[in-house]
Amino acid sequence: MEKFPIIRSIDRPHPCCVPSKERANILLTSIRDSQERRRATSGSTEDMVKLDGGPFLMGTESDEGFPQDGEGPIRRVTLDPFWIDRYPVSNEQFAEFVRRTGYVTESERFGWSFVFHLHIPPEEYDKKVDRTAPGVEWWCKVDGATWRHPEGPGSHIEGREHYPVVHVSWSDAAAYAEWAGKRLPTEAEWEYASRGGLEQMTYPWGNELTPNGEHLCNIWQGEFPHLNTAEDGYVGTAPVNSYKPNGYGLYTITGNTWEWCNDWFHPTFHITATLLNPQGPSVGTTKVMKGGSYLCHKSYCNRYRVAARTSNTPDSATTNISFRCVRDI
Repeated sequence: MEKFPIIRSIDRPHPCCVPSKERANILLTSIRDSQERRRATSGSTEDMVKLDGGPFLMGTESDEGFPQDGEGPIRRVTLDPFWIDRYPVSNEQFAEFVRRTGYVTESERFGWSFVFHLHIPPEEYDKKVDRTAPGVEWWCKVDGATWRHPEGPGSHIEGREHYPVVHVSWSDAAAYAEWAGKRLPTEAEWEYASRGGLEQMTYPWGNELTPNGEHLCNIWQGEFPHLNTAEDGYVGTAPVNSYKPNGYGLYTITGNTWEWCNDWFHPTFHITATLLNPQGPSVGTTKVMKGGSYLCHKSYCNRYRVAARTSNTPDSATTNISFRCVRDI
């Protein structure tokens, strides 16, 4: 169990010569939250990978990173062992959840969701698009866009049973995880799993994005947001078992779709918080997402690196957000 003096650890920055009550409170609260965290042990471990946990170096101080997102500093985090889904949750799996429970997603209740503009047929654009998101006009508000109808009315998921479910909010993902006897991963668990046993590499397979010219994830090629040359094989989502797995046997954990984590997002909380099974802040306004998506491009959103992080409100949903679950041992 961690003790109060860890606030003066050499692994974290601290004020010179003076203590801080705020930092002490963050540390003590985070230790409590870690010790009292919810555990999920009833779910099936089929198509899950058992990870040993232990210490790993989380975060980055690379020049490619976004310090304002809180990607750094690099810190040694220690995790208990856990199970993690080999693949993101698929349309087929989510459909079974809905069939058994009658669950209605937030996008279905709201009556709309966000669809990327190039996925709307030009001849249907004026009919389908109510309005676009200010500043990111490639995101279109489409009435009737749901996990069953990813591009809006007239689209469907037949033939996409093994693609990641999309148009799911954090709340939807958490509901599925609870039904499955699992939970959403903490950011630390997700990053540990994504690294695949490699230390401080940029991607799950190393530091080169396309080693020997091979595409190992589904991201944007071309000129964002108007031309995707699809050199990686896809202009939208890819099946959950696409590309080679990482060193832990996990598929599409980089690119394809963002993945929800359990943590509330904060750019500096982790600097002072516990390094043992960290859970993130107790409260917040947005939830952490990791992994990047098929819309990420270095010119705009270089966040398909394992240490990268972003966030969205818990009720938000789009065509490029999904999730996978974890289970305690």
